[in-house]
Parts: sequence; C-alpha cells; structure tokens
Amino acid sequence: MRVIFFAALVSFSAVAAPFTVTSETVKDGKSLSNAQVFNGMGCTGDNQSPQLSWKNAPEGTKSFAVTIYDPDAPTGSGWWHWVVYDVPATTTSLAADLKDKAPEGAKLGRTDFGAKGFGGACPPPKDKAHHYVVTVFALKVDKLEVPDDATAAMIGYFLNANALGKAKLTATYKR
Repeated sequence: MRVIFFAALVSFSAVAAPFTVTSETVKDGKSLSNAQVFNGMGCTGDNQSPQLSWKNAPEGTKSFAVTIYDPDAPTGSGWWHWVVYDVPATTTSLAADLKDKAPEGAKLGRTDFGAKGFGGACPPPKDKAHHYVVTVFALKVDKLEVPDDATAAMIGYFLNANALGKAKLTATYKR
C-alpha cells in the first residue's frame, strides 16, 4: 500500500503546471470594460488592447502569438480583433494599450477592421452578448512563414499548425 501511494505521489509531482494566461484588465467570464471597446462604427470606447501575462509554456516553445477573436460576430466567420505573432520566447507579458505597436521582435497581423493593430469590441446593438476569446499560442517555430499582408485567418492556420499549447481566457460584451 505504501509503495502504491509513493508511486502516485512521484508521478503527480512530475506533471507540469498548466500553460495559463491572465490579465489585469480582462477577467475570464466577465464583461469587457469600456477600455477594450472600439471607438467607431457606433461604439465609443477607449480601444485599448488588454494587458496579458502568461506562464508555464510547454517545453520547446520558440515563440508566442496572441489573438483575440469573436466567434459570435454576424459574419459567418467571426471577427478577428487582434493578431500578434513572432513574439520572442523570452516574452511573458504584453502591456495594456499597445494599439498598433508590437513588442520588440514581434509582428502585427491584419484584423477584420482592415488594419494591423488592436480593434476593440463593437457588437451590433441589442445583439446577444458576444464572446471575446483571448488565446496565447506557444509555438514550436521562431517565426511564422506568412506574408506581411497575411489575413488573420491565414495566420490562424499557421498558428494552429505550429502550436505546442494554447492558453485562453474568454470575456463577453454586449451593448
């Protein structure tokens, strides 16, 4: 009996901590604040990208990427709000309000607003609450081999093809 307990304890302690993402400005399961709401298209927010931190990336991670995606947008394909990729493996956080700036060594992808940089929430008036999925991808490559003008969908394809792990949090917003 003691041997079985000891073996279980040893195998439990060898399990790595989960890859997670947290934010000082966006809370999982909670509504976005006005800071992360778009300023335009009938919305009057501050259009600030959220602060994000992540830890316990999978072994072998060579870079990260961050996306914010609204699967509830009435487009038939959702809505990409932010795409940041080629984030160096030494980076473990992004400051709030980066807008159209990327961290050192990283690149911004084109969003569904038609430009590179963060675009906040702006669901149709009186629509159901939309979900804003923040995903940090731990990647097995240093750089994604995508054109500079690649769409968010194309970048998303390569993110999923090269992912070692994903950490997510989901916020909501309704107007």
